[in-house]
Amino acid sequence: MIFDTDPGVDDAMALLFLARAPQVHLRGITTGHGNGDIENTTRNALYLKDRFQLEAGVYRGTAGPLKGEPEAPPAFIHGENALGDIAIPAELNSRIGAQSAHQFIIDSVRQHPHQISIVAVGRLTNLALALREAPDIAPLIKEVVIMGGAFGYHGHTGNVTPLAEANIHGDPLAAEEVLGAACPITVVGLDVTYKTIMSGRYLDRLAETAGEAGRFIREISRGYERFHQTVGLPDGFYVNDSCAVAYLLDPSLFTTVSGPVRVVTEGFAEGHTICSREGAWGSRPSQRVCVDIRADAFLELYESVLVGKPAGQPA
Repeated sequence: MIFDTDPGVDDAMALLFLARAPQVHLRGITTGHGNGDIENTTRNALYLKDRFQLEAGVYRGTAGPLKGEPEAPPAFIHGENALGDIAIPAELNSRIGAQSAHQFIIDSVRQHPHQISIVAVGRLTNLALALREAPDIAPLIKEVVIMGGAFGYHGHTGNVTPLAEANIHGDPLAAEEVLGAACPITVVGLDVTYKTIMSGRYLDRLAETAGEAGRFIREISRGYERFHQTVGLPDGFYVNDSCAVAYLLDPSLFTTVSGPVRVVTEGFAEGHTICSREGAWGSRPSQRVCVDIRADAFLELYESVLVGKPAGQPA
């Protein structure tokens, strides 16, 4: 599978979750703008590759959305370097791949038809560019799992505006194009991620039981945790990107609905995601939207994978 990401505190947590899952072969990491600018997010991906000895290559993606200028990175959430302002070496051993991110996606899908899954936890710009350049790959993609959007379930409609979630709002045109593609897509949005909270106690336990990865997660997440306190969460933080990885690993944790999904691309509702009934909006394909999650089971799965024990066994 390919991990399309903008690391990012929660992206780094999701990448370690994915990389340690025994049933997954991580083929590549593609980077984009979002939690940091493209230089920061790509450097962070290379740093994670070095620190945790990841075999997957890193491929640099776009510096901005399909249309317009990129939004300023949310340093007040992820830190100035987008990894909680931990110390990162000036020189890294790993180097970016020769291909662009979207070309790597195209080539991988063509070389391995019906075998490549893509987990996209940032803006959807890279995937949109791949589908624009090579629309033939859409039916060859095994599945796409997107962290983004908000559909109003459990009262969740947006986190950067009253109607929009950050990843979709950061490139709404890319999201609209990707969600209209003829490949199986599942959207994991705020409807479920905001039901999933890692508490301070949980994070402290990870630091004790999950080795270097657990200590790293605790280190980068302290500022992220403080930010969540400012928005009304007294303990811990919402789990966004790792929920998308969890869907790939165990879809039974989620309740879903299906229907075509549209994205508002301009105006006061820019970035708003809408899932309609089957058959709406003409021939636009039906996609799957997550509307509920067994949060406790997710937290058990995350810890078991990080610790390296089967779910259900004590860490």
